[in-house]
This record gives sequence, C-alpha cells and structure tokens, in this order.
Amino acid sequence: MKWAGMYFAGFVILIGGVLAALWKLGVLQHIETTWIVIGVAILIGLGIMISVANSGTKENIQIDRK
Repeated sequence: MKWAGMYFAGFVILIGGVLAALWKLGVLQHIETTWIVIGVAILIGLGIMISVANSGTKENIQIDRK
C-alpha cells in the first residue's frame, strides 16, 4: 500500500503544478472559485482511484481440492 500513497502524493504535486501554471497564465481569473474547487475534488478522487487500482500485485489464489 505504500506505493499507492507515493503515487497519490505525486498526483497531488502534479495537480498543484498545473494549478500554479494556470494561475500564472491568468486562466484561473476567469473561472469562479467554486468550479476550481469542484475540479480539484474530482481530480483528487481520480488520483485516489488510479493509485489504489495500480497498487500491489494482483494474484490468483488456487485452492487444491481433494
């Protein structure tokens, strides 16, 4: 599970970088704060889903029947 946390931390840093770039370009001035918060919440949710889906190894358990 530690890799899921590392992946999610990287995803949060990516979101922060994208938001900083949009702020510096002046794009965020034309968007309401509510929509920015909604977009960030959606991106964080996607990041959690992707990090959990990519964490760990998927193995099949075989049961020997007699």
